[in-house]
Amino acid sequence: MEYIAITLAAGEGKRMNAGDNKQFLAIGGKPLIIHTLDVFQKDTWCKEIILVVNPKEKQRMEQLLNKHSFNKPITLVEGGAFRQNSVFLGLKQIKDPEAIVFIHDGARPFIEIDALHRLAQVTQEKYAALLAVPVTDTIKQRVGSQLHTLDRQTLWAAQTPQAFRFDVIYDAHERAINEDYLGTDDASLVERLGKEVAIVRGSYDNIKLTTPEDLHRADTYLRDKMND
Repeated sequence: MEYIAITLAAGEGKRMNAGDNKQFLAIGGKPLIIHTLDVFQKDTWCKEIILVVNPKEKQRMEQLLNKHSFNKPITLVEGGAFRQNSVFLGLKQIKDPEAIVFIHDGARPFIEIDALHRLAQVTQEKYAALLAVPVTDTIKQRVGSQLHTLDRQTLWAAQTPQAFRFDVIYDAHERAINEDYLGTDDASLVERLGKEVAIVRGSYDNIKLTTPEDLHRADTYLRDKMND
């Protein structure tokens, strides 16, 4: 089984307060984006990586990739104004309507190959799937002045990769553009068309690095992993 990985690295990452794109910040001695790409590089099911980058950082990213040993094809694509635009620009690079496409945040470096394989297998059967974990906190919903407690057993925290057969996700993105709809993630674009998106249980370690505290957590995670 094979898939194509669209990896998103075009965001500014303002909440990191680092004065630089977080993809270039070092954790465990390597830039964040290199950790993420290494997982797809090692996975024999991944046949190609499409890396979506900030146009202003394309040359810098090329230089970074040249410093590391990647024998898998990596296509650099300039991203758009919003994440959704960037994904669609990445999708335009794919020509096979039967391809399985993974859409992954470059800031999630701890995805495991076993999870990627389970996701690919479910996607082949269902055409759309995402990694997610059960919500462990009590979630409150405020409507006006009223507070409601949601049923935690029905709630899942969505992660990436989210995976789709190419024709399904391309159609969902194209319709969202035509209807001027901006979704919170790629699965939401498929959901609004009334199509099923399967849940594949992920890992709580598959965190997205967003804040300075996340960087410290990531360094600790890597140190513990090396000491195992």
